[in-house]
Amino acid sequence: MARNLEPQCRQCRREGLKLYLKGDRCYTDKCGITRKPTAPGQHGTSRRKVSEYGMQLREKQKVRRIYGVLEKQFGNYFNIAEKMKGITGENLLQLLERRLDNVVYRMGFANSRAQARQFVRHGHITINGKKVDIPSYITNVGETIGIRQRSAAEVEQFKALREGTGRAVVPWLQVDYDKLEGTLAALPSREDIDIEIQEQLIVEYYSR
Repeated sequence: MARNLEPQCRQCRREGLKLYLKGDRCYTDKCGITRKPTAPGQHGTSRRKVSEYGMQLREKQKVRRIYGVLEKQFGNYFNIAEKMKGITGENLLQLLERRLDNVVYRMGFANSRAQARQFVRHGHITINGKKVDIPSYITNVGETIGIRQRSAAEVEQFKALREGTGRAVVPWLQVDYDKLEGTLAALPSREDIDIEIQEQLIVEYYSR
C-alpha cells in the first residue's frame, strides 16, 4: 500500500505550522518546527511573495498531510465532495474526518493519525463488532467503533486507556473508555473541525 515516507517534521516545517503528525512529541520542545521554524532546504530562510496559486497549493498540501492522504486519493475525495449536497469544501473536510483512521485518533485510541492507521491495518479495530482493516473506510452515523477483545487485553496502550480518561473527544463522537468503544453520534460539522484550514482555497485549486 502506498504511503508518504517523507520525514514528518519536515512536512510541518514546509507548511509553516504544527500538523501534529507525531502525536505527543509535537507538544514538547523536541517538536521539529519548534526547534527549527524555517522551511526545509537551503532557501528555507528566504522570504518570497506567494502567488494565489501557491497559496491554494499549500492549503491542499497541508490538508493532505494532516490526514495522511496521497494525491490521487485526495482528488477522489474532492470529486465525491463536489457531487454531495451542501458546500464542497465542508463536504471534503467531513469525508476526511469520517475516515476510520481519523475517527480512531479522534476517539483517543491513538496518539496520532499515523498510529491510528497502523492500528487499523494490524486488525486491532472493529466496526459493529467486525474487524475492519481499511484505514480509508468512511464511517457512518450509528456505527460503533471499538478495539478487538484480544487487542485490548494484549496491547499496553489499550490497557492504559481504561485507566485514564483519554484525550478530549469531539462533539460528534461518544466514547466509553471502560468498554474501549465509541459511536459516531452525528456527522461532523465545520464548527467541530478544530484545524486551521481555508477549505475554499482547495476548492479554488481544483476549479482552475
